[in-house]
Amino acid sequence: MTHDLPYAAVLCDLDNVVRFYDLTHLAALERAAGLPEGTTQDIAYAPEVDLPLLLGRITLEAWIEAVALGLADRVGTAKGRELGRALAEAPFRADAAVVAMLRRVRARVPLVLITNATPRLDEDLAALGLTGLAHRVVSSAVEGFAKPDPALYRIAAARAGVPMDRCLFVDDSRENVDAAVALGMTGVHFREPADLHEPFGLGPAEV
Repeated sequence: MTHDLPYAAVLCDLDNVVRFYDLTHLAALERAAGLPEGTTQDIAYAPEVDLPLLLGRITLEAWIEAVALGLADRVGTAKGRELGRALAEAPFRADAAVVAMLRRVRARVPLVLITNATPRLDEDLAALGLTGLAHRVVSSAVEGFAKPDPALYRIAAARAGVPMDRCLFVDDSRENVDAAVALGMTGVHFREPADLHEPFGLGPAEV
C-alpha cells in the first residue's frame, strides 16, 4: 500500500459495500403470494416506513408491522407480516475481498463505518465477525441522523479526528457520495471491489 495516501481517514458504508443480503427466501415467498419480486423491499424501504427505524425512533418489530400494513391490501396482514419478517431476518455475509482491503487501509489511516442502520447494528457486526473492523462506527440509529444528512458526515469526520476535506468516503449510493463531495470529501461510488483498488493505493499483489 502506498504510504503517502491523499487523505487522512476512510469513511465507509456497510450495506452493499461490506455486507450483502441473501433474499432468496423472501423472493420465493413473494412469488408464492403472487407478488413481483422486490415488492416487499419497495414498501419497506420507502422513506416513510424505513426512516423511523434508521433514526432509532421505532423498533424492528414496529417496522415489520409497518411493512405488513403496507402489504395488507395485496396479500393480507398476516402474509404481509411474514414477508416483512423474512426481509428483516434475511441472512447476510461480508464480502471477504472488501474486508481484506479495509483491514489494509485501516493500518494506515483511521477507518470509520458510517451507516444507515437499525438498532441491532452491534449484533449484526458481531455475527459477521467484524466488531473490530473499524476504529469507530457511526450509526444513524444511534446518532439520530441518516445519510445523506450532512450531520452524520460531520459526526463521522469528527470521530475520525480529521477535517472533512481529508476524508475519503465510500458508498454504493450516488446520492450519499454526492452529499459527501459537497462537504469537501473525496467520494468513491462503490459498485464492485475493484472500485477500491486505486483509492486505497493497492497494487496488484495486494488485491
